[in-house]
Amino acid sequence: MRAYGTHKQPAGTWSDDASLTFCLAQALADGFTLAKTADYSRRWYYEQLWTPHGTVFDIGVTTREALSRLQADEDLIPAGGTDEYSNGNGALMRILPLAFYQTDASLAERFQLIHDVSAITHGHIRSAVACFLYLEVARHLRAGKSPAAAYPEMCRQAPAQLAELDIPARELAHFEVLLSGRLADLPVATINSGGYVMHTLEASLRCLLRHETYAEAVLAAVNLGDDTDTTGAVTGGLAGLYYGEAAIPPEWLAVLARRANIEALAVAAALGTGIG
Repeated sequence: MRAYGTHKQPAGTWSDDASLTFCLAQALADGFTLAKTADYSRRWYYEQLWTPHGTVFDIGVTTREALSRLQADEDLIPAGGTDEYSNGNGALMRILPLAFYQTDASLAERFQLIHDVSAITHGHIRSAVACFLYLEVARHLRAGKSPAAAYPEMCRQAPAQLAELDIPARELAHFEVLLSGRLADLPVATINSGGYVMHTLEASLRCLLRHETYAEAVLAAVNLGDDTDTTGAVTGGLAGLYYGEAAIPPEWLAVLARRANIEALAVAAALGTGIG
């Protein structure tokens, strides 16, 4: 918004978080398949699809490696690694459009879809579970719950859901803080906002819970520092669901790159998922 910061971009520029979210939304608009989602993501990096100004200026290491594998073999889906280092926030940052797709599917079907889309770049089960829990909060917000009600409801339902999904016991410890129900009460000094998927999810939910407007929540997320664009994107996704488009400051929208294209994509994705 202030222009020519870390990446020397003009005001209103969005980063890889938005670009890859738009790639998923485009796949939903065009008749979703996993291959289509993977191809649009690959085309973003190699052909500048859904870039704000025709160039890619930021990409995570894990995402770059996965998309490089896809470039070499387009049938290599999923392309994401499954090791411990494949738990960056690069899947979480782009997963929100799935909140509008196959909403009546069973728990197992919903989780498999989330896992598959996450694994295009991030194949570790922890990344998939983080994406799933994020989308569970989104599901409760879409049902009309406030953040203060949606978060504890997610925490209440999660243990049984994760047990039904046979999530390995060794993974559950990584979600202890998130599922404690006490994120809003944690001192800000204990909140990390780097690129690790769990830190991003915890930081974003805390910002959503601690603030009462879209702008306050997003600014709080960005001002945590470190991986500012992703924490802002993950927070803003949920805040946008709850507060609505009208809550976005007009001065932010006024400078937004490719605003008309984004709005047209939103309409197309809504039609593609059956909610339009």
